[in-house]
Amino acid sequence: LFLPSFQDLFGVSMVVPLMNLHIKSLGASHTVAGIIGSLYGIMQLFSSTFVGCWSDLVGRRYSLLACILLSALGYFLLGTSTTVFLFAISRVPVGIFKHTLSISKALLSDLVSERDRPLVMGRFNAASSVGFIVGPVVGGYLTEMEDGFYQTSFICASIFLLNAGLVWMLPWSEESTGNREHRQGNKGTGSFSAKANHDLHLKSPMNGAMARDSLFWSPWIQAATVLKRIKGIACSDLWDIFLVRLLMSVAILLYYSNFSLALEERFGVKPLFAGYLMSYSSALGVLAGCLLGPITRLYQHNTYRILLHSSTLTCTLILLYASALSIWMVILSSTFLAFSTTIGRTCIIDLELTIGGNEASGTLLGVGQSVTSVGRIVAPLLSGIAQEFSPCGPPSLGVGLALVAILIMNANKQKYCSHGNVTLKNK
Repeated sequence: LFLPSFQDLFGVSMVVPLMNLHIKSLGASHTVAGIIGSLYGIMQLFSSTFVGCWSDLVGRRYSLLACILLSALGYFLLGTSTTVFLFAISRVPVGIFKHTLSISKALLSDLVSERDRPLVMGRFNAASSVGFIVGPVVGGYLTEMEDGFYQTSFICASIFLLNAGLVWMLPWSEESTGNREHRQGNKGTGSFSAKANHDLHLKSPMNGAMARDSLFWSPWIQAATVLKRIKGIACSDLWDIFLVRLLMSVAILLYYSNFSLALEERFGVKPLFAGYLMSYSSALGVLAGCLLGPITRLYQHNTYRILLHSSTLTCTLILLYASALSIWMVILSSTFLAFSTTIGRTCIIDLELTIGGNEASGTLLGVGQSVTSVGRIVAPLLSGIAQEFSPCGPPSLGVGLALVAILIMNANKQKYCSHGNVTLKNK
C-alpha cells in the first residue's frame, strides 16, 4: 500500500503543476481556468463523503479498484484534451473518484491495531509525500519535450493502471483475518461515543459476506444506504473533532496563502527562495512522518495529547512567522512547522477513527476530506480580506483560528482523557 501511495502522488504531481499552462495554451481565459479548477474542488467536496461511505458498504477492494481505474480514465482523457471542453470533461471522473489515498488509509485502519495506527499512517503519509516531492521535477523535465504535457498525462494514467494491478495482487485473504483479529483485540473497548455508535449502525466494512452481498445490491439501494450512514455521521456528536480539523486546516492554508508575496514585500526575497523554502518544508514533513513511532511511544500512545501539543506548537510558529523581523525567523518557523503540521494531520485522522470507531473508517475519512475541502474554499476568501489590511494579515488570522481549535480541544479534554483510560485499561 505504501508503493501505490507513492506512485499515486508521483503521477498526480507530474501533471497538476502543468495544468494551468496547458489550459491557457488551449485558449482559455483566466476566468474559465478558475471556474474549471473550482468545479473540480466542489466535486471533491461532495464526492469524498459518498465514496468513503460507499467503500464501507461494498468493501475496500472493489471501491479502491474502481477509484483507481476511473482516475486513470480521467488522466487518459486529459492526455487527449485538445480543446477546453475536453479538458473540462477529463476532470469529471478525477473530481468524483480521485479518493484513492483516503480509501487506502481506511484499509490501513482496518488492518492495524489502534495502538499502531498513528505510526502506520505517518509512514503512509511519508511515502506519498516523497512522490509529491519527486513528481514535479520529472513532470517539468518531460514538458520540455514535444507534446510533453500529453506524454506526461499518459504516463500518469499508466501509473494508475499499474496501481490497479498492485491493488489486485494484494493478499486480500489476509485482510479479513487481520481485521477479525483487530476487532477481537478491541472487543469490549467500544466506541468513544455511545451516541455515535447508536446513530451509525455500521458493521465492519471488511466483513466479507456483507461486502460481497452489498456489491450486488441495486445502485438505488446502495445510494439509500450511503445517505442513511451519512445522516448517522451528521447526527452524531463528532462535531468537535471535525471543527478542530476545519479550523487547523484553514489556519495552515492561511499561512501558505500569500507566502511568496509576503516574503517579497516584507524581506525583499525572490519567489524562487520561497519555492526552495517550501520544498525544504516538504522534505522535513517526510522525516516527521517517519518519527511518529518514537513520538507516540514518548506520549504513551495518547493521541489527544500529541494533537493538543502539536496544534499549540503550530499556533506558536505561525505567530512567530507573522511577527518575524528577519528571514532567519521565517526559516526557523518553517522548519518546526513542517514537523508540527505533519504530526497534527496524522493525529487528527487517528482521533476521528478513535471517536467514530473503525466500523465507519471510510465514511469518517470521507467526511474529514470534505471538511478539508471546505477549508480550501474558505481560506482564499479569508486570505484576500486579511491581505487588505497587512501582508501579515492571513497568518495573524490563522493564529486566531488555531487558538479557537485549541480551546475546543481543552473544553473536550475530559471526554478524550476518559476514553484514553478505558482503552489503556482494556489493553
